[in-house]
Amino acid sequence: MSEPKPPTPTPGDTYKGWLFKWTNYIKGYQRRWFVLSNGLLSYYRTQAEMGHTCRGTINLATANIAVEDSCNFVISNGGAQTYHLKASSEVERQRWITALELAKAKAVRMQAESDDSGDDCPAVPPTSGQGGGCRNLEIQSTLRTLGSKVEDLNTCNDLIVKHGSALQRSLSELEGIRVGADMGEKMRQVTERATLFRITSNAMINACRDFLSLAQNHGKRWQKALQVERDQRIRLEETLEQLAKQHNHLERAFRGATVLPSSFSNPTLGSKGGVPGKGDASDEDDDNEFFDAMEDPAEFITVPADPKYHRRSGSNNSGISSETGIDDQSVNFDELSLASNPESPQPLELEPVRQRRTRIPDKPNYYLNLWSIMKNCIGKELSKIPMPVNFNEPLSMLQRLSEDLEYYELLDKAAKCQSSLEQMCYVAAFTISSYSTTVHRTGKPFNPLLGETFELDRLRDCGYRSLCEQVSHHPPAAAHHAVSEKGWTLRQEITLASKFRGKYLSIMPLGSIQCLFDKSNNHYSWKKVTTTVHNIIVGKLWIDQSGEIDVVNHKTGDRCHLKFAPYSYFSRDVPRKVTGVVTDKDGKAHYVLSGTWDEKMEFSRVMQSSKGENGTEGKQRTVYQTLKAKEIWRKNPLPEGAENMYFFSSLALTLNDPEEGVAPTDSRRRPDQRLMEDGRWDEANAEKQRLEEKQRTVRREREREAVKASSPEEGTHPDNYQAMWFEKLDDPVSGETLHVYKGGYWEAKDQGSWDVCPDIF
Repeated sequence: MSEPKPPTPTPGDTYKGWLFKWTNYIKGYQRRWFVLSNGLLSYYRTQAEMGHTCRGTINLATANIAVEDSCNFVISNGGAQTYHLKASSEVERQRWITALELAKAKAVRMQAESDDSGDDCPAVPPTSGQGGGCRNLEIQSTLRTLGSKVEDLNTCNDLIVKHGSALQRSLSELEGIRVGADMGEKMRQVTERATLFRITSNAMINACRDFLSLAQNHGKRWQKALQVERDQRIRLEETLEQLAKQHNHLERAFRGATVLPSSFSNPTLGSKGGVPGKGDASDEDDDNEFFDAMEDPAEFITVPADPKYHRRSGSNNSGISSETGIDDQSVNFDELSLASNPESPQPLELEPVRQRRTRIPDKPNYYLNLWSIMKNCIGKELSKIPMPVNFNEPLSMLQRLSEDLEYYELLDKAAKCQSSLEQMCYVAAFTISSYSTTVHRTGKPFNPLLGETFELDRLRDCGYRSLCEQVSHHPPAAAHHAVSEKGWTLRQEITLASKFRGKYLSIMPLGSIQCLFDKSNNHYSWKKVTTTVHNIIVGKLWIDQSGEIDVVNHKTGDRCHLKFAPYSYFSRDVPRKVTGVVTDKDGKAHYVLSGTWDEKMEFSRVMQSSKGENGTEGKQRTVYQTLKAKEIWRKNPLPEGAENMYFFSSLALTLNDPEEGVAPTDSRRRPDQRLMEDGRWDEANAEKQRLEEKQRTVRREREREAVKASSPEEGTHPDNYQAMWFEKLDDPVSGETLHVYKGGYWEAKDQGSWDVCPDIF
């Protein structure tokens, strides 16, 4: 039974189709047939019921229509009738919203005409979800009428000019003629043209009178409606501002009464209120099993492998029997190496390793009127909006990018793997581990200035060093290059796109991450998932990661598909869940990964796979028979007192530690960031404004010089900035274009020669 795909409906059309209607917490959303006709929305269980049994009807003339998200919307008449509906797609939902609003506007207009109210609009003010369908329809109709009147005025104006010129010519000719035979003919022409001019002038006067009358009548009505909208907006702003102040006051009082333990990680207390009681379940059957219809079914399930795959001895190490034809010892040792292969002891250093700091100044408790700043940011790109340091943490985006290396040991172990499939498990775990530092990090990092750099030299400590550089300002893009003595290279170029949606903030990382291993020449690439910050205005801030990642080995064709499940209040799974399957180039599964991105990941070797029964949504799930799961990665505990230090990890605490010999453009030398870390936020805000204005001045000067130096034939873009330590190249393996480290930085550091670095601070 296919869903109808009609064109956008017009007023008076009958619109019908399938929608999912919320019934109760037992049954969830159920598929129902809806019919919209004559201002009434009715629904049936099936199309066959249309002739005899209607399950419910709601009158749109007195109903409110509100949009909840991309596919969900609510229709309520303010009484006992409330329909929570879900369309199959965002396009289908918009078709229904358009049809409902047009039908509502027509129903309201017909009701008003029958009551002789003289007003085309309903007495109930339209809600934001309703979209003001009646008022929009009235405005469009009035604008068409006024437009036609303006057309009449333009036509009359042209005719007046034409006939006026002809009349003037006739009068001029009368002055020059002699009294005689042709006098009668000339007088007849003048009389005829004067008559035409008078008729056109009268038409012009009448059109002007009609236009003025319409403009005055509708002007008063629109002015009144505009005032109502302004009053509603002011009340809404005052309410939200009061809520934000109350939240801030309660949070400060709570902090003064107790200290929040660092293990607290439930982000949803009080954030899902108002859900119980929605929908009516009078027409639905009961079901013994509770399930959430909104929850996506798992793509696969795992079960213990058949006992023939396990050793018959009492050892806890799972191996493979010789009956399978696979080398038992190789698999056993591979899994041991995957789970707990210890690093060989490092040779003793002649020089002691530098002692790095373990604390930074505690975060001060400054009050900020959040709503006064955020109300002008809704729907805008946040990277282009100047924000006070009150929203920040004392690290730049370049330093946050370097935090991806906190679990570098995973890549060290991956470099030692003999099998590319084993190596893929470590690379996938490293990909997931980069999100573990974000679970409590609700502060915004500083936007790097163009040309700003950050080095992370851990060659003597950990065997690697990395360099980041801000290579573009609009859009903001950062390039990162890290190389290890253990035989791996990591490079990435990340561009952040962010949108503030009122209730939450979405951060979409764009760009590619690549990892190369020297020994095997394996070349991996992947992208990041979307980060969402919830409860921006009211409530406790919490962060979620959602989306899918494909880690691809371009040399062998191996692939790991990772799925970050979005948080759901009704989900039975653990929060922040991540699942993944490692497959070879033929699509055969070899390893299954599962865990959470904020705590740990485990892996299991796949022995057999088969197609299972259909899930709740009709999807056939794969069943993997696996060996016993073993841990491959676990998050490091946060340092003591982290809740007072922006929830920084041990590595993050050291990133802004001043070091001698770094480049003049290094983030550690940024004055506003240093002032904020020291707790001098007022001075930091002033310094931040100075740096941003300095950057704008340099940008304008660079554009002027580029325009002067380039010719139209060259096609040089006026903002074609050249990075200092990176160059833009096409990767022949992955086929992507990104900034690649071209060398020279560490040599310049050894020589202490920074002539190439611009003065950005």
